[in-house]
Amino acid sequence: MKILITGGSGQLGYHLQKIAVRDDKYQVLSPGSAEFDLANPKAIESFLTSNKPDVIINAAAYTAVDKAETEIDLAMAINGVAVETLANYSIEQQCPLIQVSTDFVFDGQQGKPYAPDTRCQPLGVYGESKHLGEQAALRSPYAKVVRTSWVYSEHGTNFVKTMLRLAAERDQLSVVADQIGSPSYAGNLAQFIWHLIENPSDQTVLHCSDAGVCSWYDFAHSVFDLASSMGKLKSVPQLTPIRSDEYPTAAKRPSYSVLDCSESYKSVGLVPQQWREALTVMLEKLN
Repeated sequence: MKILITGGSGQLGYHLQKIAVRDDKYQVLSPGSAEFDLANPKAIESFLTSNKPDVIINAAAYTAVDKAETEIDLAMAINGVAVETLANYSIEQQCPLIQVSTDFVFDGQQGKPYAPDTRCQPLGVYGESKHLGEQAALRSPYAKVVRTSWVYSEHGTNFVKTMLRLAAERDQLSVVADQIGSPSYAGNLAQFIWHLIENPSDQTVLHCSDAGVCSWYDFAHSVFDLASSMGKLKSVPQLTPIRSDEYPTAAKRPSYSVLDCSESYKSVGLVPQQWREALTVMLEKLN
């Protein structure tokens, strides 16, 4: 079975490939951006025609949330228009398509976990582009959308590794405390997606993040606490909670973007791992 994993060099793509290589029934296609340019629909069509994948996992995305506010066309091309091409192939070849999406399709005003069927109301260009990608994917009856949040991994660049780097450079750090969500270890997200491929769900849109809720401040505090207990930090910086308006960004973030994952996990036969447990697993893998 040929499985196309876009974004293979990213956090999720890395973990998806680690799982795939354990089973010789899968042939993984993971082209680089030069071979598979998501901003070029003709290049996508050419690759699909030449390689004929049996399953597509679209883990690639334009993820520069703040830059998207000015690079609107590029964000829309990669996160939205490219998915139309993938969906067309999915329809023509009856090929399963997994479109990975984000909590940023919501405005954060609901105040309780977002169910998969909640109406999307993105706050900025990044969220709008990902919502466009969801709509494009779901034109195919063979497509599933998997939304996630706050992804991190031992591979690539992410919040956890940034906090560890800053801890080695500074004595004091300020972290936003009024944005609430759920961290997602990319290894767990990859496992969820593989279960979805092998045990197809009746759900069209699914939510996947680790269990539990925290702020970015709470998340950073746990990173330092756990890393210090493992001997991975020489010293722990003083951590100060701040409001979002004290750390202005080009793009507005949802203040509460917790995803209701209960039915989604049941549908694929998994139980979510608590986010601090998942963070411990990730930190143990760091050198």
